[in-house]
Amino acid sequence: MGKRVIFASQHSLHKMKNAFLLFLLLFLLLGCTNNIDKQKIEKLQGQIDTLNKKLTLIKPGLGEIMSTIQVHHEKLWFAATNENWKLSEYEIGELKEAFEQAFAIETDRPETKNIPMIFPAIDSLSHAIDKKDVAMFKKHYLLLTNTCNNCHILNQHEFNVITIPTSPPVTDQEFKAKR
Repeated sequence: MGKRVIFASQHSLHKMKNAFLLFLLLFLLLGCTNNIDKQKIEKLQGQIDTLNKKLTLIKPGLGEIMSTIQVHHEKLWFAATNENWKLSEYEIGELKEAFEQAFAIETDRPETKNIPMIFPAIDSLSHAIDKKDVAMFKKHYLLLTNTCNNCHILNQHEFNVITIPTSPPVTDQEFKAKR
């Protein structure tokens, strides 16, 4: 019976040793995996940081976006007053998209918080374009223009006054509808 106890103890010791080695192996593997994950995370974070720097370099500023808006504002006037409703639909869509872009990407600029005030005027213009009504369009275009100026006043940019255009912004585009 003494030999059996010794054998059982050696057998238990052997099992414990194997269990310990297995535990140690798993611990090391997890540690290595964790280290690999940390290395992957650090590498990915480096890539994100680099892309953010590049994005900042190519992201248009609010002034550039507003200049784009101004051109679409002018082109919209000439398209609708010439009853080019397809071009008018396009230009009102471009205006809305540019305002949405400014609101979305220039979040660090306090003046962008007022951009939503412009959307009702754009919606009114869209309705006039859908109705193909020049008189209604002119009324709502004036509303849009005044809303732009009110936004400028709210943001201490009252020196930037928008008006109804008197000449086309570009000379290489036909604004009359092709029937």
